[in-house]
Amino acid sequence: MRRLITRRTALLGAAALTTSACDSSRPREGFLGAMERFNARFQSALFDADQLAPELPPSEDTPPGAFPQYYISDTVPFAPAGWALKVGGLVQRPGVLSLEDLQRLPRTEYRIRHHCVEGWSAVASWHGVRLRDLAEHVGADPRAGYVEFRSFDSGYYSSWDRPSAFHAQTMLAYGMNGQPLLPAHGAPLRLYSAVKLGYKMVKYLTEVNFLPEPTGGYWEDRGYEWFAGV
Repeated sequence: MRRLITRRTALLGAAALTTSACDSSRPREGFLGAMERFNARFQSALFDADQLAPELPPSEDTPPGAFPQYYISDTVPFAPAGWALKVGGLVQRPGVLSLEDLQRLPRTEYRIRHHCVEGWSAVASWHGVRLRDLAEHVGADPRAGYVEFRSFDSGYYSSWDRPSAFHAQTMLAYGMNGQPLLPAHGAPLRLYSAVKLGYKMVKYLTEVNFLPEPTGGYWEDRGYEWFAGV
């Protein structure tokens, strides 16, 4: 546990160095861009792909209705008619998967603590398909060192490094607390993981792209840290 606290403290300290970039439209240039790249390398070096976040007992669950909701749109987004997940990029079998298709892939479930960049945390049980299992299903190319996640929530998106995306506790979740995922929490499908801060966990997923280069993100393009590990 000491290692996790030290790592999170280091992350928050590094984030403070780039706070002034939050209003910048070009956060990766000059000194701030150099600091962002340094932070990404530093956190990547600390990342342990084999370390799992501790599973928590049901008694740790955040009370119903108290788990914070977040979306960019003015109102709760609802999936468009005929919603399906588009998977593309450097894959052998690009295509479109319905929720039923995703539910036929190996299912995983875990209960871990969610950390927000604003300082709060919450606990819920999530179930869905691990990103690594989806990658195997579509034949993701080893040259795809990054994964981009896109949303139907006002163009929200984020890109991740491959080791974090393929971590055993990174999933595309279609259920929460034993029930189908609700619109307020990202239905029909959202990204969830033990290894990233909340703003990296894209809700209302519509695309997953396996790419050779990172693309940024909704908040990352506004100056937030790109790696954002915990």
